[in-house]
Amino acid sequence: MDMCPLPPPRRHRSLFLSDLHLGSRGCRAERILAFLREHTAPDIYLVGDILDLWHPPFPHWTASHDAILALLLRRVQEGARLHYLTGNHDAAMRVYLGQHFQRITVAEEILHEAADGRRYLVIHGDVCDPRLLRFHMMTRLGSRLDWMLRHLDERLKRMRRTADPDRRSLIEALLKGVDAAMAFGTAYEQRLVARARRAGCDGVICGHFHKAALHEAHGLVYANCGDWVDSFTALAEDDAGRLSLIEASAAPEPADAFARAFPIPAEA
Repeated sequence: MDMCPLPPPRRHRSLFLSDLHLGSRGCRAERILAFLREHTAPDIYLVGDILDLWHPPFPHWTASHDAILALLLRRVQEGARLHYLTGNHDAAMRVYLGQHFQRITVAEEILHEAADGRRYLVIHGDVCDPRLLRFHMMTRLGSRLDWMLRHLDERLKRMRRTADPDRRSLIEALLKGVDAAMAFGTAYEQRLVARARRAGCDGVICGHFHKAALHEAHGLVYANCGDWVDSFTALAEDDAGRLSLIEASAAPEPADAFARAFPIPAEA
């Protein structure tokens, strides 16, 4: 069957995505894949928790997850630089800190200089959690509870086949409420801004809190990319150095992920 050619992606100067949580049941891989097909940049920053290595007993991995990694690698082959910032859910990637794989760099934090000369500290953000939430046992317990609830939610959705797939379930609403409660207040924003100020930067770009934001309420720029479990947002920089939050388009119809990401031209 002939496939229509895909329109070229919108090109930004820099693109920042965080909290994809690939491998978890909460990850919306189809929406991530659709977004990456629609947007690109010479510098792509993956701002932590890209892979989710905490969810037991097995990762939730589909063709869409494979297609996301393949598409990112294709961007690198086309000349893009990929900056992988480690987070708490993919801390195992820190064994590669400081290493370079062609145009792929792995780091805990990195400085980004925008087109207007402003410098941003790019960091996942978990280092500024309240002390209690940084305990290993607490974070792992929360991750396992999240996995069990989302697994239950999937089973309930399969039983209600007539339910709108885009409609948020009671369990999803509960989990989003818990995330919001954990990020209550702005103390974590102030801690991250203070860290950027000590580094001599004009602002901070982070993820982790699943709460997209872009403001200067604390004296410097605070930019949170959001996530791909609940908010479906990313941060983009244009050629003038301006930052903006981009919301993903509506969830695509289920289909062959590889066929959509890498269409084969029709034979003559």
